[in-house]
Amino acid sequence: MTSVSGMLPLLTPRLTLRVMQPADAPVLAAYRNDPVIAAMQGWAQPYTQQMADVSLATQAGWVQPQPTGWTQLAIDHAGAMVGDLALHHKGDGIAEIGWTLVPAAQGKGFATEAATALAATLFANGIHRIEAMLHPDNLASARVCEAIGMEFESLTRQTYPGRNGPEDDTHYAMCRDQWEAWVGRHRHTPTEVQLVPLNDEIVDDFYAVATHHSQRRFVRPVLFALAQMAFPIFRDDGQQFLPEAFGVTADGEPVGFVQLTNCSFTHDEPYLWRLLIDRRHQRRGIGREVLQLLAERTRAAGHRTLMVSYGEGPGSPGPLYRGFGFVPTGEVVANETVARLSL
Repeated sequence: MTSVSGMLPLLTPRLTLRVMQPADAPVLAAYRNDPVIAAMQGWAQPYTQQMADVSLATQAGWVQPQPTGWTQLAIDHAGAMVGDLALHHKGDGIAEIGWTLVPAAQGKGFATEAATALAATLFANGIHRIEAMLHPDNLASARVCEAIGMEFESLTRQTYPGRNGPEDDTHYAMCRDQWEAWVGRHRHTPTEVQLVPLNDEIVDDFYAVATHHSQRRFVRPVLFALAQMAFPIFRDDGQQFLPEAFGVTADGEPVGFVQLTNCSFTHDEPYLWRLLIDRRHQRRGIGREVLQLLAERTRAAGHRTLMVSYGEGPGSPGPLYRGFGFVPTGEVVANETVARLSL
């Protein structure tokens, strides 16, 4: 049984979460009527002050979320409302959450901070599963889902009643045990990072290594990468790719995957084809340690450069590569930036 007494107000280092009141209607109406914010949301357009008044009138005097149905929660920062969390108690210990921020508050981690605090409180008050549904193109919300520990579960076709007809819907979720594993994951810098040549005896240990779902537009899953190695790959000029596969371990635990080849699609130089760090082990400095090991290995083999290419956009590995010393060549191949590291 879910208990909601005493849940709110909820304080985080920068934010306060509380039940939204009728006095918040002008701010709610203003950002819900913003076409950019509303583009991947389901509320009607235009969104009027009257619509906001009607929506919040039912919450007048509430100080806690309702044990069933929807409650709109305000996100306050520095004494002003900067957005909201939508909380839907669906029954049977399941809750759905969503978030919206005013433009000036976006990109500051507020949604992640607020959603993390709400998720912890919900799990502490009897919820055993939290869900989020979002437009497939809503990358910002997908990254919030992943940052708080949710995992991609499915894409359902034409199941959401959009303003212009049925739309696809992306489903993220986490159960209490997934949440506990996420908040309890390693966050420290590992003592030792190693590259382990993959063979049939250890490859099974690395199949489960996986990025966040939103990062798959930058790097393919391990099984796909290994399957590609089963078939010869040639450039237009006849040069053959000769790939090597390595597992990455941190203090003995499988945490990543690397493919290195003898050439790139455009250059006769060693090429870092894929670098994948497991979602649970990102932000531990492992990627940079792997690049250092690859640089040392490539230099020891007598080479003086290492090539890489990467897609651009939120979540791109580009900052990692450029921060390590890879310099873009000015070339773009298959929509990826080409860069070179001098060894």
